[in-house]
Order: sequence, then structure tokens, then C-alpha cells
Amino acid sequence: MRLAIRITPNASRDEVVGRTDDGAFRVKVQSPPVEGAANRRLIRFLADRLGVPKSRIRIVSGDTSRTKQLEIEGDEQDIIRRMEGRLA
Repeated sequence: MRLAIRITPNASRDEVVGRTDDGAFRVKVQSPPVEGAANRRLIRFLADRLGVPKSRIRIVSGDTSRTKQLEIEGDEQDIIRRMEGRLA
């Protein structure tokens, strides 16, 4: 499934903090946006949260942007439920 993400790097902790007006998930990560560190942290964080291997998550667009499209292999309803399950 495709998942829209709006990432905020250099956060105090990794977390999903809500959704944007257009439905993208807002995700904060601790890593800086330097040499792909924030992207790697995002994939590691989402893999842990969604219970899928990192190899099943890839960035299909927005590699250098704060707004990204991710392709995640897995059950769509389960992924959405896990993303929304711990929103602040």
C-alpha cells in the first residue's frame, strides 16, 4: 500500500503525531536530515511500529523532501490501524 508521510527531523523522540489536512501521517524522527539519516530512521521506526521487516518499506517519492510517499508491503487495514493506534 502507499502511505503519505510528512516528516519532521531533529525531534526529541520518534513518534506519529497526527495527520495533515490532506490525510498524510505526521511523523517526527530524532535524526537530522543529513545524508539520508532521517529517511533511514523513519524506515526503522515504521518497521518497528508496523511489525514488518525494513525491507518491506521503501520510499517511492520525496527522498529529499519532508513530504514522502512510502510503499509498504502488508495488510492495508492493519497498517492504518497501527499508524493511528498510538496517536497523541
